[in-house]
Amino acid sequence: MKNYEFWFVVGSQFLYGPEVLETVEKRAKEMAEELSKVLPFPLIYKVTAKTNKEITDIVKEANYNDKCCGIITWCHTFSPSKMWINGLASLQKPYCHFATQYNREIPNDEIDMDFMNLNQAAHGDREHGFIAARLRMPRKVIAGYWKDEKVHKKIADWMKAAVGVHVSKNMKVMRFGDNMREVAVTEGDKVEVQTKLGWQVNTWAVGDLVKEMSAVTEAEIDSLVEIYKSKYDIATDNTDAIRYQAKEEIAIKKMMDSEGCLAFSNTFQDLYGMEQLPGLASQHLMAQGYGYGGEGDWKVSALTAIMKAMGENGNGSSAFMEDYTYHLAEGQEYSLGAHMLEVCPSLAADRPRIETHHLGIGMNEKDPARLVFEGKEGDAIVVSLVDMGGRLRLICQDIVCVKPIMPMPNLPVARVMWRAMPDLTTGVECWITAGGAHHTVLSYDVSAEQMKDWARMMDIEFVHITKDTSVDALEKELFLNDLAWKLR
Repeated sequence: MKNYEFWFVVGSQFLYGPEVLETVEKRAKEMAEELSKVLPFPLIYKVTAKTNKEITDIVKEANYNDKCCGIITWCHTFSPSKMWINGLASLQKPYCHFATQYNREIPNDEIDMDFMNLNQAAHGDREHGFIAARLRMPRKVIAGYWKDEKVHKKIADWMKAAVGVHVSKNMKVMRFGDNMREVAVTEGDKVEVQTKLGWQVNTWAVGDLVKEMSAVTEAEIDSLVEIYKSKYDIATDNTDAIRYQAKEEIAIKKMMDSEGCLAFSNTFQDLYGMEQLPGLASQHLMAQGYGYGGEGDWKVSALTAIMKAMGENGNGSSAFMEDYTYHLAEGQEYSLGAHMLEVCPSLAADRPRIETHHLGIGMNEKDPARLVFEGKEGDAIVVSLVDMGGRLRLICQDIVCVKPIMPMPNLPVARVMWRAMPDLTTGVECWITAGGAHHTVLSYDVSAEQMKDWARMMDIEFVHITKDTSVDALEKELFLNDLAWKLR
């Protein structure tokens, strides 16, 4: 994450003379340096662009620079927008238009025509904004004074979404076997996904994993078990199950790292040669920032890794999740989210426990070890990426996570309970109407606004279910979306 950076490109022209341009450059450098102190990634001043060539050249450089995750533009003075056309038309990185000005207030005693010529961002940013609108460019427009915290928050959120684009464009997913048989929503067009999102999704045989597991040493297992003990409470005497999960984790990580994969999926229907479905192994890999999808769901696997990278410190509180069952008592309507074994401990309210229990589904020969915990309270989102045939749709729903209202002592899995917006039944009706999957990514760190930015950058449909959403309004939105996307 420390290697990512963003470039600050300032617009002007030769009309104002060298002294004005020197002042613009000095101020732009100052702003970039000061903003870098409060933003999650460095903002690097690159150029005060005054010609078509300067703009085109810096865009070409940004396109092929692996560290650059996006450009932020600002027009300190008036920058004629025709000279931006070639550069913006060829831009392949996320783009933010920062509409600000160097001075916070109008200086009553000092303002004259010289001041007006130098400080006309209100003029320049409108000219600059028109050409991006004319080119129909996906962009983020952020307006406000550059020293204000609320502006810093908006830029930081956009930066994290842009990092999600960078991760997406370099995403490789390792599939162990196929998806669960006869399931529709975990299918999808891998060619379209690679074209649109950059994901490379390929399959490795479970036998390849078993072979890698056989090469794991006892010393490697010992070392990982000590890490488990430092992070989690051991609540089982079945140390063999824990050690077996460690062997699975080590083997999976070696295979992913050797192939440059950031995410993986498997299915309980294909455990050829394995004694246990990876539970603790998958959970601890997710805690390290890898994405995971159960039942062969490669879409949620990749999306989990992307949203983790967008979160706090580059590995935020985001996790593979599944809606399991509802609590429909009047006035206490909640969803209970869980999975057989694999929920990331980044969601935990307290220190997780390692337990072993029988898993009455799949091809397990022995009881798998897994982390058991309750999810923390707080505002969050659940997100689902679905293939609508011809386009991808990203569905996001606002939720409020609560402390589970009952202990559920006989449920031996990690679990999270939440109140869906606008309420449980309306939220379920909206989710189903939009075609949302049963697998999601639940995140406390990534916001709906960031996912909207990410979807815009990736040029895919975005649907947001909020406290104000109604089924009727959503049906109209989806109908209009269908028409709009068919015309693209």
